[in-house]
Amino acid sequence: MINFVVPYKNEQPMSMSRVLNLLLIIIGGIIAVYAKAGMDQNQYVLIGGIAVLMIGVYRISRNIPSKNDEDTPSEND
Repeated sequence: MINFVVPYKNEQPMSMSRVLNLLLIIIGGIIAVYAKAGMDQNQYVLIGGIAVLMIGVYRISRNIPSKNDEDTPSEND
Protein backbone atom coordinates (compact mmCIF):
# COMPACT_ATOMS: atom_id res chain seq x y z
CA MET A 1 0.00 0.00 0.00
CA ILE A 2 1.30 3.44 -0.91
CA ASN A 3 1.55 5.96 1.89
CA PHE A 4 0.85 9.41 0.45
CA VAL A 5 1.82 11.25 3.63
CA VAL A 6 5.58 10.99 3.91
CA PRO A 7 6.96 12.74 6.99
CA TYR A 8 10.36 14.30 6.62
CA LYS A 9 13.10 13.19 8.99
CA ASN A 10 13.77 16.69 10.31
CA GLU A 11 10.14 17.83 10.31
CA GLN A 12 9.11 19.47 13.56
CA PRO A 13 5.51 19.19 14.74
CA MET A 14 3.57 22.44 14.65
CA SER A 15 4.04 24.43 17.81
CA MET A 16 1.03 25.32 19.92
CA SER A 17 1.54 28.97 19.05
CA ARG A 18 1.18 28.29 15.32
CA VAL A 19 -1.86 26.12 15.89
CA LEU A 20 -3.42 28.86 18.01
CA ASN A 21 -2.69 31.48 15.33
CA LEU A 22 -4.28 29.37 12.61
CA LEU A 23 -7.30 28.61 14.79
CA LEU A 24 -7.77 32.31 15.55
CA ILE A 25 -7.72 33.17 11.85
CA ILE A 26 -10.07 30.35 10.86
CA ILE A 27 -12.52 30.93 13.71
CA GLY A 28 -12.47 34.70 13.19
CA GLY A 29 -13.13 34.29 9.48
CA ILE A 30 -15.98 31.85 10.06
CA ILE A 31 -17.58 34.13 12.66
CA ALA A 32 -17.26 37.17 10.39
CA VAL A 33 -18.77 35.34 7.40
CA TYR A 34 -21.56 33.90 9.57
CA ALA A 35 -22.41 37.33 11.02
CA LYS A 36 -22.43 38.95 7.58
CA ALA A 37 -24.40 36.18 5.82
CA GLY A 38 -27.39 36.07 8.15
CA MET A 39 -30.58 38.01 7.64
CA ASP A 40 -30.22 39.59 11.05
CA GLN A 41 -26.73 40.99 10.74
CA ASN A 42 -25.43 41.23 14.26
CA GLN A 43 -22.77 43.92 14.09
CA TYR A 44 -21.26 43.00 17.45
CA VAL A 45 -20.64 39.42 16.32
CA LEU A 46 -19.17 40.72 13.04
CA ILE A 47 -16.84 43.09 14.90
CA GLY A 48 -15.84 40.30 17.28
CA GLY A 49 -15.08 37.95 14.38
CA ILE A 50 -13.00 40.56 12.62
CA ALA A 51 -11.14 41.30 15.87
CA VAL A 52 -10.32 37.60 16.38
CA LEU A 53 -9.20 37.37 12.74
CA MET A 54 -6.95 40.40 13.11
CA ILE A 55 -5.42 39.10 16.34
CA GLY A 56 -4.49 35.89 14.52
CA VAL A 57 -3.01 37.79 11.58
CA TYR A 58 -1.04 40.04 13.94
CA ARG A 59 0.35 37.06 15.86
CA ILE A 60 1.51 35.43 12.62
CA SER A 61 3.00 38.65 11.23
CA ARG A 62 5.12 39.11 14.37
CA ASN A 63 7.07 35.97 13.49
CA ILE A 64 7.71 36.81 9.83
CA PRO A 65 11.19 38.32 9.45
CA SER A 66 11.60 41.72 7.85
CA LYS A 67 12.45 41.90 4.16
CA ASN A 68 15.10 44.49 4.97
CA ASP A 69 17.83 42.84 7.01
CA GLU A 70 19.98 44.93 9.33
CA ASP A 71 23.11 43.23 7.96
CA THR A 72 22.80 44.89 4.57
CA PRO A 73 23.95 48.52 4.35
CA SER A 74 21.19 51.05 3.83
CA GLU A 75 21.10 53.55 1.00
CA ASN A 76 21.69 56.45 3.40
CA ASP A 77 25.03 55.08 4.69
